[in-house]
Amino acid sequence: MEIGRARPNEYAEAGEVTALAYQQFSTADPDWQEYLVRLADVAARNNVAVVLVAVDDGRVLGSVTLELDGRISESRGPLAPGEAHVRMLAVRSDARRRGAGRALMERCIEEARLAGKSFITLNTTQRMEAAQAMYESLGFVREPDEVHPDGFVLLSYSLRLPGAVAEAEAPSPQAGTALLPHPIYVDCPPDCCP
Repeated sequence: MEIGRARPNEYAEAGEVTALAYQQFSTADPDWQEYLVRLADVAARNNVAVVLVAVDDGRVLGSVTLELDGRISESRGPLAPGEAHVRMLAVRSDARRRGAGRALMERCIEEARLAGKSFITLNTTQRMEAAQAMYESLGFVREPDEVHPDGFVLLSYSLRLPGAVAEAEAPSPQAGTALLPHPIYVDCPPDCCP
């Protein structure tokens, strides 16, 4: 298995893998269907973020998006100083439990360090228990939940990257408040967000 930046000829398959992985959580709601289309649009994400893929024998097993210099969605506000943010981690259902998700996350950590970031953030949902266990095994720690007006809860995680940049540049992930001063609306299901 190889982990690397997505190439244009891998965009469609990486998008399909991402949309299919999230589809298990979707509803018939038109907003959800629109969200699945956005998840599949790797080419658009690649213009503003790093899209990584796990490939084995020419087949995309998984994908993840890493925001290093900007956000995919302008509605979310800018990244905090020193922050990298992981988005849309997905692994093909028949390739799970083979280490692709972990390898993609390890590459995100490496990319963030190389970019001089001091911490990584991510959000997940309560239903994604396997992902939570993996994040915690990689050293990510829980941050305050993000509760949306309709009651939908996103779990927040962060990981310090010591030595990447001066520690004083980044907010403390243990400060007792969410790292991001703005609401998170893009990684949650569309029916949960205003």
